[in-house]
Amino acid sequence: MQDPHSSTADHLLPLIRKALDRVNDPEIRRPITDLGMVAALDVSDAGLVRVEVLLTVAGCPMKDTLRREVTAAVLGVNGVTEVQVDLGVMSDQQRGALRELLKGGQVDKEIPFARPGSLTQVIAIASGKGGVGKSSVTVNLAMALARRGRSVGVLDADIYGHSIPAMLGVADARPTSVEDMIMPVPTNGLKVISIGMLKPRRDQVVAWRGPILDRALTQMLSDVYWGDLDFLLLDLPPGTGDVAISLGQKLPNAEVLVVTTPQQAAAEVAERAGTMASMMNQRVVGVVENMSFLEVSCPHCHRPHRYDVFGTGGGQETAATLSARLGYAVPLLAQIPLDPQLRAGGDDGTPIVVGAPDQPAARALDELAGSLAARGRGLLGRQLGLAPAGR
Repeated sequence: MQDPHSSTADHLLPLIRKALDRVNDPEIRRPITDLGMVAALDVSDAGLVRVEVLLTVAGCPMKDTLRREVTAAVLGVNGVTEVQVDLGVMSDQQRGALRELLKGGQVDKEIPFARPGSLTQVIAIASGKGGVGKSSVTVNLAMALARRGRSVGVLDADIYGHSIPAMLGVADARPTSVEDMIMPVPTNGLKVISIGMLKPRRDQVVAWRGPILDRALTQMLSDVYWGDLDFLLLDLPPGTGDVAISLGQKLPNAEVLVVTTPQQAAAEVAERAGTMASMMNQRVVGVVENMSFLEVSCPHCHRPHRYDVFGTGGGQETAATLSARLGYAVPLLAQIPLDPQLRAGGDDGTPIVVGAPDQPAARALDELAGSLAARGRGLLGRQLGLAPAGR
């Protein structure tokens, strides 16, 4: 029962603050009240509410989303008749305080996923050669994990062939910076960063050599605010070059998923990618055989017929060879059929697990996500990057 001596405004204020506690910043994914983004809150006895929200930067790409969600949250409070949301911009001092809050006292340039206690499952998607659909596997696996309720980040580490943003429909998106910290681009429940998002122009060519590549990877791992992730997927460039070596040094706890096609030539070079991971002390979690077969409905018998367009056995051969070479079981985790909708989804920015989830390729990718998600979160069985004292 309301105190007869209190005003309507006094009654509404705590209810509105509680409602605002449930509004997350679209990029940082934490309550705007915790981030110091609510600068002012005024309520009249007639139920008119004015909320001033401070953006991290003036050109924040998610400001319309933030305004809409604040308005909806406050209008949901019984007794509120109208909401006015004013958007301001944080001062340098306020942005610095936000940066310190998000960093949580971490030392600059520290890669959080490399810490021994990190519970994020870092999985690098690798291949021995290009053209095997590694990036398609990455985006669909990420989306399938997110649809299972996991918090997922995607780092497009294919510096020269960065196709992840286009496949997720965010090719023209640019990340927001808070001081020297970068917010990954949010899309479809994922957090995404790519060198393509950091270029001034989409058509600009990246022509970097080893040392600059290494610094760019460090920046994308340490300067990006990823938050608490269940999975971080890295789309590696094909082969066993500088990027694979650098990531092996920076993320010794990472696991590697090797993608190949059924043909023998692809299988042979895929084995090299798995061997490189082992040389960097990373565990190969399994093999994915992409473009395994094409299934076509026969116009005569009306039954599906399977065509092995690229041969057979490459995935199983890769898994068997790596198991023998590395000394532990490397399973063939998935065989993904050829599907025109898989290609079309990549071109349209709508991964097949979202756009056509009942297709055989989508089901195979979802089952792959299920096998990885079933392992749970924890340190059991993972390398901790520790060495005996004195070494």
